[in-house]
Amino acid sequence: MSNISENILRFRESVEPKATLIAVSKTKPISDLEQAYETGQRHFGENKVQEMTSKWEHLPKDIKWHMIGHVQRNKVKYMAPYVHLIHSVDSPRLLKEINKQAKNNDRVINCLFQIHIAREENKFGFDKQELLDYITSEAFKELSHVSITGLMGMATFTDDLDQIRKEFKSLSSLFSKLKEDYFTHDEFKELSMGMTGDYKIAIEEGSTMVRIGSAIFGSRNTH
Repeated sequence: MSNISENILRFRESVEPKATLIAVSKTKPISDLEQAYETGQRHFGENKVQEMTSKWEHLPKDIKWHMIGHVQRNKVKYMAPYVHLIHSVDSPRLLKEINKQAKNNDRVINCLFQIHIAREENKFGFDKQELLDYITSEAFKELSHVSITGLMGMATFTDDLDQIRKEFKSLSSLFSKLKEDYFTHDEFKELSMGMTGDYKIAIEEGSTMVRIGSAIFGSRNTH
């Protein structure tokens, strides 16, 4: 058994059934994904649309592709035919474009609102009030080809575990409020938070999806 297969099985045992394991395969060759696929892994995450589309074209069609990186609006059309879930919806303009391209493909695309919870300013995402203003707007209510199924957030890159837990707790609290007050349908169920260094804390705070990359596939390749 390869290291990749062993890592997949180890993480799956660690996180399931509480959370879905998203194997983050960015920069990795198709052969690495095939090894993970052979263990039964079906959820893969990418942060570049072009790379994800290339892999989708070459790999089995029962794979569920997750876009976890920042998305440029002009790239949405390439993934609209097949993407399973877009984690990183960080603006009204992006969601409007996703709705447009989903309609062109006769689909409803599942999306998560990315929420800015970290102390770093360079992280993307809505702030709480901005999101509340948007989801109560007419512009949001008019979007018929997207389904908001939850929230995503990235904690501050820090060794301060209390800070990380505080940020995950705040995202989980917002998720609960939105589910109670605004998204009462059953589909609003995903809380995507936690990566290799902090996924255990994330699951303790209610994560339903963890995004694990280097701990499965090894260090990232550079282009």
